[in-house]
Amino acid sequence: MKIHEYQGKELFRQAGVPVLEGIVARSGDEAAAAYEKLGGAIAVVKAQIHAGGRGKGNVIDNPNQKGVVLAKSADEARAAAEGLLGKKLVTIQTGPEGQTVNQVFVEAGCDIARELYLGIVLDRAAAKPVLMVSTEGGMEIEKVAEETPELIHKAHFDPAVGLEAFQVRKLCKKLGITGNAAKAAMRFMPAMCRFYVDYDCELAEINPLVITGDDQMIALDAKITFDNNALFRHKELLELRDLGEEEPSEVRASNAGLSYVKLEGNIGCLVNGAGLAMSTMDIIKYCGGQPANFLDVGGGANAEQVTEAFRILLSDPNVKGVLVNIFGGIARCTTIAGALIEASKTVGFTVPLVVRLEGTEVEEGRKMLAESDVDIISAVDITDAAKKIVAAAAEVA
Repeated sequence: MKIHEYQGKELFRQAGVPVLEGIVARSGDEAAAAYEKLGGAIAVVKAQIHAGGRGKGNVIDNPNQKGVVLAKSADEARAAAEGLLGKKLVTIQTGPEGQTVNQVFVEAGCDIARELYLGIVLDRAAAKPVLMVSTEGGMEIEKVAEETPELIHKAHFDPAVGLEAFQVRKLCKKLGITGNAAKAAMRFMPAMCRFYVDYDCELAEINPLVITGDDQMIALDAKITFDNNALFRHKELLELRDLGEEEPSEVRASNAGLSYVKLEGNIGCLVNGAGLAMSTMDIIKYCGGQPANFLDVGGGANAEQVTEAFRILLSDPNVKGVLVNIFGGIARCTTIAGALIEASKTVGFTVPLVVRLEGTEVEEGRKMLAESDVDIISAVDITDAAKKIVAAAAEVA
C-alpha cells in the first residue's frame, strides 16, 4: 500500500525523523492561505500523487507546469495549485496517461546546502533490510544505479538491532559528511531504519534528503510503501489509503481476495498461483502475444471468485481473449471446471477462451467442460494454450 508524501511526513514526524512544516491544500485559495500561514519568504507547492519524478514531470497539455513549483508569494502559490489541481501530471513513473492531481502539499522552504539520496528496501538475497545512500540526491536513483553504481553506498542491518553507530560513521565518510551534520546523521539514519521496521515497510525513500546551512538533516521527500501482508498489525494505516490513486479493477480484485495487476496487453490471464501466473505471461510473450494482466485466483479458488475474476477481465476493453491456466492442487480441476461453467452462465464469455487444466482430478474436470455448453478452446499444455490464445486474440483484434 502506498501513501502520499504529506501522509508519510506526518508519520516521519511522529517517529522522530525531521521534516519541514507543510499544509495540504485542495484549492488555489487554500494554497494561498497555507503560504501565508507558513510565514516564510518561500514555499514549495508539490503535487500529491502516488508516483515519483514529480519535479521533472509536467501537466498534460501544459509542459511548462511542473509537479513541484517554488512560490515566493501567496499569489504564486495559488497559481501553482490551480495549475495542478484537477490536471493529469505525467512523470517517469505514471506512464503517458498521467495521474490526476487532487491535492497539493504546500511546504516551507529551507536553506539547502547539500542534497542526498536515502532509501531502505529488503535485500532478499541477504535476508535483511538494506539502507542505501548516495551523493546524487534529487536524481533518478534508477539512472544512478545503472550508470554510476559506485555512487550508491549500502549498509545491511538486523531489524531487531537497527542501524548501528559504526555503520553511520562509515556511510558519513563515504558521503563526505562531517562535524555537526555527521551528528545529525547519527540520529537521522537509525531513526529511518527503525521507522522501516516498525511500520513493516516495503520501501522507505527520501529523495532528496537535505543537509541545511546549519548542518541539520531533513527529509524533503517521503515515498513509502507498506507490506500489505502486515497491515493487520497497523490498522491505523488503512485510513491513509487513497483508493482514487489506485487502478479501480485492482481495488475490486483485492476486495474479492484476488491478486490482480493490470498490464498493457490484450490477453487476459486467469491462473492459480503467482509463479504460474508469471510463467503464463512469459509463454504468452514468447509466442508473440501481450498479457493484459496478472490475475491469480489462489489455491482455494471458488465459483464466486472465478466469476468475479471473469467480470474484472472482461471489463477491460483491451482484452481480446482469455487464457485459463490451472494446475489443480489445493483447488481441484473439477472445482475450477465447475466454477468456469457457473461463470459462463453469470458473466457470459464474449471473447475467445482457451482452457488448460492439469493436476488433481484433471480428467474429470476436462469431461465436465466437454459436456457443458461453454464455448472453450481446449489445450493440452501451456505452450499449446499460449499459441492458441495468441492466434484467437489476433483474429478478434
